[in-house]
Amino acid sequence: MTDLRSKMRWSDTAIEATAAITRRPARTLLTALGTILGVAAFVTTTGLAATASAQVSSSFDALKATEVRVQDANPDGTNPFPDDVEARLEKLNGINHAGLRYPVADNGELQPRNTASRPLGTITQPIPIIAATPGAILASQPVLSDGTLYDDFHQRRGEDVAVLGRVAADQLGVTRVDNQPAVFIANTSYTVVGIIDDVQRNPDLLLSIIIPTTTEHRNLNTTPNGVEVLIDTQPGAAALAGRQAPLALRPQDPERLTSLVPPDPTTLRNNVESDVTSLYYALAALSLLVGTIAIANATLLNTIERRPEIGLRRALGAKRSHITRQIILEAAATGTIAGIIGTATATLVVAAVAASRGWTTTIDPIIVLTAPLIGLATGAIAGTLPALRAARVAPATTLRG
Repeated sequence: MTDLRSKMRWSDTAIEATAAITRRPARTLLTALGTILGVAAFVTTTGLAATASAQVSSSFDALKATEVRVQDANPDGTNPFPDDVEARLEKLNGINHAGLRYPVADNGELQPRNTASRPLGTITQPIPIIAATPGAILASQPVLSDGTLYDDFHQRRGEDVAVLGRVAADQLGVTRVDNQPAVFIANTSYTVVGIIDDVQRNPDLLLSIIIPTTTEHRNLNTTPNGVEVLIDTQPGAAALAGRQAPLALRPQDPERLTSLVPPDPTTLRNNVESDVTSLYYALAALSLLVGTIAIANATLLNTIERRPEIGLRRALGAKRSHITRQIILEAAATGTIAGIIGTATATLVVAAVAASRGWTTTIDPIIVLTAPLIGLATGAIAGTLPALRAARVAPATTLRG
């Protein structure tokens, strides 16, 4: 006995769905527009979330503590540090520059002046004097406006040279160093070799006159007070340098020294990254929801317009499952196309935004590969309700309408 039940293969359904989609490309594009925008917004927001998180991470890494200070744990008026501080510390891994520095105690007779006979009262603000080795100045990451810094040669020989901070130079009336200006401290002339315009750390240098520690010891020989070692490290090496420095400086008595290491802001960085990512994912979910509603509405309107066609198919023997399958497949195919277009558009948008801000584009490949599948799922879900409604309508009703 011949089976007269209506049959429709999946290949037939695919052919019909393709014909329905390509018959009116403009309408298909408008129908897919909501999903294009939704998927594009999803990929864009997730891509920007990953890019922003990477930027937050790199910013925190750039600002991560790279400064270590080593001080006397039990000050007794003596200098607990060896003479070769720089040579000992700069051999350690991760240390860029290191050196000794301390403020020179002023009893009121050491105020710098720009001539030997200039009255002390003409300096409106006291100018601090800092004794520092070349490594200590370099560890402050100075930016020179003129001249150069004194070096190991000046340090070893105890040369009468000085470097001025920008504010101190303004007070002393020194604006250039090519004419070999000199300043006087306790009637001793110091040749100014450089002027510091800015520093990344230790802004007190901008207010001060800086001289070599050996020069201070020979000419002034004040009692060291507040002596410390300043270390500039590579990112991530501060904690290790803080542990190794006391042992390298005083292997016979490392407990005499204490290291001050700023905490690593890992927790704060992770919290910021988490907040940024959560915000972007929430926006992505909202955008995708809007796209789903848009394609569902467009599919419903398209189905209403096709009611006569659907009624005719039903009258010729098409089952409800056939109608449901075709409409869902049409919506799924439309969603897939929209997902591909939206993914490509979003990738370009993320790359453009990242390039405009000088960031490195960071997009998870899994998001790019699964976004078309999200479009497919969105279209299938959006087309389910219109398909079920269309399948429930009686053929006679649609043909009369």
